[in-house]
Amino acid sequence: MGVHANPFTAGLPTSGMVRRSVLFTPGDRAEMQRKAVEMDADVVVFDLEDGVAPDAKKEARETARQTLRSIDPDCEVCLRVNADPETAEEDLDGVLGPDSRPDSVMLPKVDGAQAVETLAAQVCEHDIELPILALIESAAGVLHAEEIAAVESTDALLFGAEDLAGDIGALRTDEGTEVLAARSQAVLAASATGIDAIDTHYPDYGDLEGLREDAEFALQLGYDGKMALHPEQVTVINEAFTPSRERIEWARRILDAAGDHPDRAVFVLDGEMIDAPQIRQAERIRARAQAGDAWELA
Repeated sequence: MGVHANPFTAGLPTSGMVRRSVLFTPGDRAEMQRKAVEMDADVVVFDLEDGVAPDAKKEARETARQTLRSIDPDCEVCLRVNADPETAEEDLDGVLGPDSRPDSVMLPKVDGAQAVETLAAQVCEHDIELPILALIESAAGVLHAEEIAAVESTDALLFGAEDLAGDIGALRTDEGTEVLAARSQAVLAASATGIDAIDTHYPDYGDLEGLREDAEFALQLGYDGKMALHPEQVTVINEAFTPSRERIEWARRILDAAGDHPDRAVFVLDGEMIDAPQIRQAERIRARAQAGDAWELA
């Protein structure tokens, strides 16, 4: 990861992409893929892993390839490959081409940095470079989260609570205290390396109020976005991660003042000492607000 020279922007994600909502769609369902990219999700994932039956993998690769050839979406399109390196290579060989290139690749079940480095090398064999979204969903993945995040190709850490609970033998609860420490660890690792942190999905897609509360809690923890398994969840997630008018006005005052003091690491605004942490928070608020067209409207 590069080192930020500006103290106001150190620690901010460097990709320039905003990922409030990450919507998954099966890799073998072309109609669902085309509908998904027309929705308001910031990221749409063509899933070649859990969303596809083992005997339908080959069909899914061809379907994803053809869909990528025929769409021109406004959102980021990500291809989730399988965790096994050999199968992942088959996924890439079956999908990637001059006219069928996703914006990013997601690697599930990441246990360490080597897994990301292997996938990055496989992508480079196709004469392209793509950012990798690393999904950590095991005890090993959580314990190695910082080294996973530090790999140059890693552009986001995603936290998978359901698989983690199964891996460690935890009993899932509505409160989620059994995975809270790991959930926080993912945010810390992502923030330390300046990449996005994407929270686990909310399993009850019919409970939109529960989803809203969970998304707002994820925001409080420091997450940049949340995974979605159903299209109806996207609007709620986007709203939760789009700042309120009051937060936007606060951020605008901070950033305007920072622009007036480009060579100063600390300055005073409305009687409050402002330094790098407030600037970073204001930058995040602006990025989220711009994604939802709220910055200009506030």
